[in-house]
Parts: sequence; C-alpha cells; structure tokens
Amino acid sequence: MNFSLFNFKRNSIPEFWKQYSALFKKKEKQSISDTRFVVLDTETTGLNFKKDRILCIGAIAVKGNKIFINDSLEIYLNQEIFNPKTVKIHGILKSERIKKLNEKEALIQFIDFIKDSPLIAHHAGFDIGILNAALRRQNLGKLKNKVLDTGILFKRSKHIVNIITPNKQYSLDELASELKITPKDRHTAAGDAFITALAFLKIVPKLNKDGKMKYKDLFINPMNY
Repeated sequence: MNFSLFNFKRNSIPEFWKQYSALFKKKEKQSISDTRFVVLDTETTGLNFKKDRILCIGAIAVKGNKIFINDSLEIYLNQEIFNPKTVKIHGILKSERIKKLNEKEALIQFIDFIKDSPLIAHHAGFDIGILNAALRRQNLGKLKNKVLDTGILFKRSKHIVNIITPNKQYSLDELASELKITPKDRHTAAGDAFITALAFLKIVPKLNKDGKMKYKDLFINPMNY
C-alpha cells in the first residue's frame, strides 16, 4: 500500500464527517423511551438518484413519545436542476426568495443535526437513497444511522392484529387516514416529516401491546414486505 496516498486520503476527509463517523464507534444499550429519533423527509426534483437533486430537507426529533418542535431542521438547497413537472407537487420555485444552501453546506447542517440518531421516514428507501447520492457527490460515505420505515412498521402492526396486507404500499396520505391524522402542509419536507412523526408515535403502541418491546425489536422485519 502507498502509505503517503493513504494518509492523504485520510487527511482529506472533512472534519464534520470524521466527527459524525466517530459517534458510531461506541455501542451502548438503548431503550425506546430514552432514544432521540429523527424523522425526516426530502423534496426533490424527481425520483432518479443519479440525475435528480434534493430541493429541501425537513427533519424533527422525537423522544419519549413526544415531538420536539424546537429540535427541528428545514433546509432549502440551490436548484442546480429545475424540473417544472415536480413543482406542481412540492411548490418550490427556482426564484423563491428563501435562504438556500449549496449541497455541501446543506449536508453539513443535516449531519450535524441527526448525529447518531436512528432515522425515520415514510418509504425511507427513497429519502435515504437520495441523501446517500448527495453524499457520494461530495466524496463521502453513506449514512451510518439505523433506519426505520413507517410504511413497514405500520404493516407490522396490522400483522399483529391479523390484518395481513403484505403487498399493500401505503402512501403517506393513506397512512394518515388509517391513523386518523389530519394531513397539514403535505408535500413540504417539514410538513411531511411532522405527519410521519405523528404516525410513528401512533404505530409504536400498536407494536408494543404487551409492553415488552425493546429498542432492537423496532428494527425486526419478520415479514417479507
């Protein structure tokens, strides 16, 4: 191995990423009630991880069956790519007079906010995928946080009460309807993150009917969804 090249690569890693990575070296037992979860949502120019870009990131903390409005984040990004077709969904215009960050600045703020908290999203594969694509463009690694998907958790809860719908993919609107949540500020990253946080707080008690569920049990997926 060329050690001089190795040292150059190691030293070129940004300090914020070194600090973030270091958070995952310690392993401590966790409980659901004592854990700070971060619920997130992204608004994007489209669904292609390679071609499309993040327009906005919304995130909010949940801990001990409470949503912490004062522990939240909303970031708008400069629009390198503009897709007029998706404006009808998210409503974010290229010319809007709101503070916008470049991709690297947005990722630094986002990583500093989430730290090592488990992440929650609805249809989480997309949000995590588009964030990881952004990190790759900055020559960084993938997100290291554990991830929960409210769609999967909800179907697990229905399985517990013998309502098995393995092939059903619930939209966030359908999930809100099922859980009697009034959907406000839909298709904004912050609004959708808040709805998802409410959904998570309603789903956990359904999964924990016997009161014996542990933190690690949240990450078990017993059915092939």
